[in-house]
Amino acid sequence: MKEQNLKKLNDSRAIRWGALAIVAFTMMAAYYVNDVVAPLKTMLETDLKWDSSEFGLFTGAYSFLNVFFLMLIWGGLILDRFGIRFTGKLATILMVLGTGLEYYAMTGMADATGTILGYKVSVFVASAGYSVFGVGAEVAGITVTKMIAKWFRGKEMATAMGVQVALARVGSQAAYAVAIPMARAYEITTPVLVGLICLIGGLIAFFAFSVLDKKLDRQIEAEVDNSPEEKFSFKDVAKILSNPGFWLIALLCVLFYSCVFPFQKFASELMISKYGIDESVAGFFAGLPALGALFLTPVFGGMVDKRGKAASIMMLGAAMLIAVHCIYALPFITSSWIAIVLMIVLGIAFSLVPSAMWPSVAKIFPAHQLGTAYALIFFIQNIGLWGIPTLIGVVLDKYCVVGKANGANLYDYTLPMCIFTGIAVLSLIIAFALKVADKKFGYKLEEANIK
Repeated sequence: MKEQNLKKLNDSRAIRWGALAIVAFTMMAAYYVNDVVAPLKTMLETDLKWDSSEFGLFTGAYSFLNVFFLMLIWGGLILDRFGIRFTGKLATILMVLGTGLEYYAMTGMADATGTILGYKVSVFVASAGYSVFGVGAEVAGITVTKMIAKWFRGKEMATAMGVQVALARVGSQAAYAVAIPMARAYEITTPVLVGLICLIGGLIAFFAFSVLDKKLDRQIEAEVDNSPEEKFSFKDVAKILSNPGFWLIALLCVLFYSCVFPFQKFASELMISKYGIDESVAGFFAGLPALGALFLTPVFGGMVDKRGKAASIMMLGAAMLIAVHCIYALPFITSSWIAIVLMIVLGIAFSLVPSAMWPSVAKIFPAHQLGTAYALIFFIQNIGLWGIPTLIGVVLDKYCVVGKANGANLYDYTLPMCIFTGIAVLSLIIAFALKVADKKFGYKLEEANIK
């Protein structure tokens, strides 16, 4: 009877996976909003008169506050100080407010005259809203990652992280698939409105999860009080930054994701302009990496749980990324089926690396440092997510315009794809260095999570 009383909520397979499903819906909504404007780039040029530099500004704005005002780092500190429930609620509220501002800028301010800091008023305000959303989305991401580490420690942690990423990618794939058809059928801003409604549902879902998490905390309260484990202090930031594993994971993260997320923002236009894919399905094909992640990330996460080899898997994913971007850069390859196959390969790489990377952080750092460690890694990642789209937008406008069609510019994507290829090469070098460091410092990244 005593053993039964000591059973915690997360010991139940159904309950811990049910809790994950609840928060995964919130992240699914966040990923939908994050990606839903990307397929509309050409329509933004024709309907709202944006250019590629303004689109690059908007896309990079997602990470602006996280990078220049350190909001993501503060979010990690808040997470370790005040816990999952408080931080998650704050993050979801910020996502709702930011998306609301973005939607208002694209509707109520679309015809506004004048500029702010040299940009159209509507572009600037939409970018500001997207930036607030970016703070909420990134803080929500580290919160959910720490939630999984808490609920699944010693269990199917890599699988759970893979499933969460996979379900979030459903939101991404939905965004790429429905954005253009929905905008054509209704208004260009309708996809954003749908995202706002989904985020409100995600906010309600996180409040529901908080009930379960509070109950779990009550069950483990005595265990935590009697544990010799340290509580978080600001000295831990220095300990994290002095760990070589942190810098290698962080660099791999920023380089790898800079080759995926920013590329996807421009991929729909690439599919249309270079490979002749119809705009009604270009978004769907641009979203194939997310669809691949839906099925493959849990599979690869299960492999990491049972067999390990996380460092090797990250190297393989980085190598595949090089091949994809290098072939996209070749100007004489214009076959649509090759473009689609490359997107599928990108989806496999996109599944391999996250399924191995995020559980590896939980091996390198103790639980009381996880929130801050994830926040610092996400902060460095956001530098790439801000800088690379901005760079690609400027490069397209200055060096890649080759004509006009229906009021929109036509672009040659060879130079941007060469930039992505170079970044991918750097990611492979860092992945190899991480494997070397794993042997030297004993992070046990190559070992299985379930023993």
